[in-house]
Amino acid sequence: MAKPTTENLTLPDFPVTIVRKLAGNFIHDEINLKEMIANTDKGLILYFYPKDSTPGCTTQATEFTAHLHEFDDLGYDIIGVSRDSVESHEKFITKYDLNIALISDTDEKLCQYFDVIKEKNMYGKITLGLVRSAFVFNKDGTLTHAQRNLRAKGYTERLLETLAP
Repeated sequence: MAKPTTENLTLPDFPVTIVRKLAGNFIHDEINLKEMIANTDKGLILYFYPKDSTPGCTTQATEFTAHLHEFDDLGYDIIGVSRDSVESHEKFITKYDLNIALISDTDEKLCQYFDVIKEKNMYGKITLGLVRSAFVFNKDGTLTHAQRNLRAKGYTERLLETLAP
């Protein structure tokens, strides 16, 4: 599978595992993002984060949850993506009372598709890590905004400003 460039990036046409909490119960589904957006009248904010329950990732997820209604009013669903397991996502959602869906990308297929796995220098040691990124698709599935290496704190407010009419 060839990696698309940011300029021609589209939603992928393969299944991913999504975790969400509805009416107090966890739902795990295999979804296809391309089909999902084709069957809704909303756009999609797909954001990638390194690890559940870490400070920056928690800040970002709780900020998206706090502003969920504003994004909904603008016509966007929000889904977070990390390489964490379904069980880890359930704990993360429960611990921080998150109202957003999370994709468990343990095989890194979605991360590779969006090219968000990069070399990082952690205290002098080179490792491969997930680069915090966000991709905004309109209701037609067209990429309208992409940002890589973003700062977690305040990102939702900055994105709301960008998306505001």
